[in-house]
Amino acid sequence: MKNKRDAMQVETRVPLREIMRYHPTTIEYEATVSKAAATMCRDEVGSCIVLQNNLPIGIITEQDINCKVVAKDIKPSSVSVSQVMSTPLITIPVDKTVGDAAQMMVKHHVRRIPVVDGIKVVGIVTVRDILSVASEINEIMTDLLVINREEIIEMGICDRCHMMSDDLRRIDNLMLCPTCRDEDKLL
Repeated sequence: MKNKRDAMQVETRVPLREIMRYHPTTIEYEATVSKAAATMCRDEVGSCIVLQNNLPIGIITEQDINCKVVAKDIKPSSVSVSQVMSTPLITIPVDKTVGDAAQMMVKHHVRRIPVVDGIKVVGIVTVRDILSVASEINEIMTDLLVINREEIIEMGICDRCHMMSDDLRRIDNLMLCPTCRDEDKLL
């Protein structure tokens, strides 16, 4: 159980600077939802941070467009971003960690959080970004465990000398008896 906790601490201590996407897509608050959708498509992202006088005041996501415009059969070119954006904007300081961001996402039920340096938005972090780093670290930890694990088997046949042994261990993907393991140490 201790290993799982240690692995989780490694994942959550990763600085946001290392996983956030810099220069997030932005749009002015008076722009239309149609323009926001086109901007998201162009940048291949799922949201735009909404700015008013170069200050972040909200965020518009694909879900906002689908639920607040498309599902209500409203023409996207007739609605301004400010009418459907999510506000207030939930942000996280740039000096925080992946764990801090994950906790904020859970607390506020959001899938993306703009990263700020003071009042300036410098990046954005998404659930996908967090899962990506967690997945990579889990793969590395699994590989390290496999590399460092010696598998003990009560009884079997040594892969090198083909003799029966009651103390086989996996070394370099071979099941070796004590004699063959000792020979490896001498080489």
